[in-house]
Amino acid sequence: MALKLCIAQLNFVVGDTVGNAQRIIAAARTAYAQGARLVLTPELSICGYAAEDLLLRPAFISACDDAVKTVARELAGLKGLHVVVGHPTGGDIRSKSVAVQRRFNAASVLSEGRVLETYAKRELPNYQVFDERRYFTPGQGTCVFQVNGVSVGLLICEDAWFEEPALLAKESGAELLAVINASPFHIGKGGERTDRMAERARAVNLPLVYAHLVGGQDEVVFDGASFALDAAGTLVGRAPGFQEDLFAVRVARADGGLKLTAAITNERSPEADLWDALVLGVRDYIGKNGFPGVLLGLSGGIDSALVLAIAVDALGRDRVRTVMMPSPYTAEISWIDARDMAARLGVRYDEISIVPEFDAFRSSLANEFKGLPEDTTEENIQARIRGVFLMALSNKFGSIVLTTGNKSEMATGYCTLYGDMAGGFAVIKDVLKTSVFRLARWRNIHDPYGAGISPIPERIINRPPSAELRANQVDQDSLPPYEVLDAILEHYMENDQGIEEIIAAGFDRAVVERVARLIRVNEYKRRQAPVGIRVTHRSFGKDWRYPITGKFLA
Repeated sequence: MALKLCIAQLNFVVGDTVGNAQRIIAAARTAYAQGARLVLTPELSICGYAAEDLLLRPAFISACDDAVKTVARELAGLKGLHVVVGHPTGGDIRSKSVAVQRRFNAASVLSEGRVLETYAKRELPNYQVFDERRYFTPGQGTCVFQVNGVSVGLLICEDAWFEEPALLAKESGAELLAVINASPFHIGKGGERTDRMAERARAVNLPLVYAHLVGGQDEVVFDGASFALDAAGTLVGRAPGFQEDLFAVRVARADGGLKLTAAITNERSPEADLWDALVLGVRDYIGKNGFPGVLLGLSGGIDSALVLAIAVDALGRDRVRTVMMPSPYTAEISWIDARDMAARLGVRYDEISIVPEFDAFRSSLANEFKGLPEDTTEENIQARIRGVFLMALSNKFGSIVLTTGNKSEMATGYCTLYGDMAGGFAVIKDVLKTSVFRLARWRNIHDPYGAGISPIPERIINRPPSAELRANQVDQDSLPPYEVLDAILEHYMENDQGIEEIIAAGFDRAVVERVARLIRVNEYKRRQAPVGIRVTHRSFGKDWRYPITGKFLA
């Protein structure tokens, strides 16, 4: 007998237990009408991932329990349908005023109004952005259930990265592994997942389906791209990435085992995945938090140009506003290029000079600064005036300010606290400067949304980057060449390699030591930066928890 299963690759909202339940119900009804008798939803689909310290609130766990009951009740009339729903469950057992944690990251199998099985995740990740041991107790046991004569073994995300849970499921009679997941995107993560799941399928000689979450949640993005593997670990189906999908997989008996068939979405380039991750991250952060639109300072430089292109692809031109704020040091080509790009994308563009305010600040501080040369103080004043203007517009009209600083700047402190760091969402906070250029060139060649234009003027991409806060300034006056800087950052910050190890790889000692020092002394700035989209395996956010006060440097 054949089984048609559906992976409900959906975009949930953290804490919206009622809305998430309704999304599951609607997807299950659609899948059932299309012949599916097993529907898999992602990990913690009822509450969204990651709910963080909401999971510590008994009322929240109770709301999740109610939502699971709602899904079961609303789908009770669909005979033969089985729906796997991810949810937290459990609570605190109090003894002598001490709370003992007994919460679980669980999944329940619902059918015809009943909860047939509930399985608790055994392996709890506590690395990178994961913090599950703060909230959950490891589960025990296995979950194997029958659908249309097929024995399905249920695993939750990290369980499938270890040998024992899958082996126990097979020993309990599983013929097919169903793995539900909420695994945040970073560049290259899709291939890592597929490779590890292929290892797991081969190790137990069972086919495997991988049901994945899609959507943006604060600093993380989930990329979807759910997939199916045969018992040899060969890819037999893959859903689209970065979009919702009801992904159908047909399971049939053949040659003494199970044969899986499904559509296979083409594999994409790293730049395409990175672009879609940034676009989805912006769209969901703005949409899920209810902002009417965004605004950003458009300087005529590469960073703000890239952020503008991402914002328009994410939200449409009508929800994006740009403001050019020239200073005495703004080059004429910056005006021209900023106007050109705004016109290409059809966004609102305004020019507000900061010259009067800058002059007023210098006049007010003249006695205090008497006899002292101008330095970064005056440069930062310009950036802070711009920050005040953008935040005033945000307050007045409700749009959130997108900051435009990249990862190379965040690492080295080449940014102004309360200036260009002022805003609500840091779009390219985890994108190195070299990747900024590469992504801009990619977007000019590729048009994933059918707009038919190259959004970024070539001169913006090709001219030397500059903050334009003093005469004839370029970034390379203050920083090593970006090719060198970014390579050191990858070694030191992303991969935790030591200074001596990096020098041994061929980098100049003085440059390496300088970069490492800049990373350390600018931690206080990064702690005050807005949240931004994580696209690498090590970002300045939940991945990076370094002390502000400290002396270790190696």
